[in-house]
Amino acid sequence: MINFSGAEFVCSYGTFGQIPASDRAEIAFSGRSNVGKSSLINRLFGRKALARVSAVPGKTATINFYGVERIYIVDLPGYGYAKVAKEEKRRWQGLIGGYLGDFDRDLRLVCQLVDMRHAPSEDDLQMINYMIDSEIPFVILFTKADKLKKTQREQRLKAFAGEIPCFEDITCVVTSSESGEGVDRLREIIGEAVSEDA
Repeated sequence: MINFSGAEFVCSYGTFGQIPASDRAEIAFSGRSNVGKSSLINRLFGRKALARVSAVPGKTATINFYGVERIYIVDLPGYGYAKVAKEEKRRWQGLIGGYLGDFDRDLRLVCQLVDMRHAPSEDDLQMINYMIDSEIPFVILFTKADKLKKTQREQRLKAFAGEIPCFEDITCVVTSSESGEGVDRLREIIGEAVSEDA
């Protein structure tokens, strides 16, 4: 079992060229701005504020690396926030695209976060299709589940089946960084992804 509470912040990188070569297994977290990545990462680590949570969408403009035992948890910049200069958007795209397109990295899994309250955005679908086409292993984490009533959840899950390509073949976990729902399952999935290094 991985001791997630022993996680430590390692480094932030603002451009892809700054990121050193991969020297251990990596688990990346991807999602649109304000989907709750930092909050879920904090919940995963059992820490209040290791990953910086911002009320301002689009604030995570760097790739942040966290060390946990023999792996890195990699927090990619949130995408899809409209009120950002084009140049900044290009930099983010270069960061995310560069990271995911670097097939020399030991990337075991991408955790793709999607807000459970809404249909996936065009950017979400672009990411999902990119990972399917590139054969990058990924799971979908539906966030903010605590904001929905039981019937609303059921409706959204039914709708996702028609909105997300290859839905029936994708591992999906309903999560809440507020209640902790789905976090133990997420820890198991990460453990399985890196188990050959145990």
